[in-house]
Amino acid sequence: MARNLELDLVEIAPDARPPVVKIMDWGKEKYKNAQRAKESKKKSTRVVVKEMKYRPKISSGDFETKTRKVEKFLHDGHKVKITIMFRGREVTHPELGRNILDAIAERTEDYAKIEARPRLESRNMTMVLGPDAKKASSKDKKKKDEERDATAQALDRPAPPTPEEVEAVKARRLAAEESETHNG
Repeated sequence: MARNLELDLVEIAPDARPPVVKIMDWGKEKYKNAQRAKESKKKSTRVVVKEMKYRPKISSGDFETKTRKVEKFLHDGHKVKITIMFRGREVTHPELGRNILDAIAERTEDYAKIEARPRLESRNMTMVLGPDAKKASSKDKKKKDEERDATAQALDRPAPPTPEEVEAVKARRLAAEESETHNG
């Protein structure tokens, strides 16, 4: 029967008694499955973990530069692993590293969440930050509301004249000047 319809006989459940088969166009089914797989792959996102390394005795300029880079990674949707590297006797003062990690977390609290709390592993203290879509969306919503309010205020002011209105004013002025020159 499948040959008469120029279709394929596909075995669905070979272990069932009797075996379950289906008459279908196998090439068409393979194409649909490939398209579904391609679509689901397109929708999935790959999580990338970026790493930024700090030192306990970091200068304020270096701290600002590295923290801006961390913020950029978070805005791009990447997770960020922040590592404080201790050298020599610096490891006896983990509070210095903790202060740096707290400052970074505080600065990024509007759009990031702490996924792994700061912890000391041998000579390194690490913390993982991830982008927080909820916080970022609420911040974007506030920004959109502010823009809408600014637009509403702008609408209270009179609109600029249209090109036709400008031409009409020019024509009236020109006519008034001509009448003055003829009368004067």
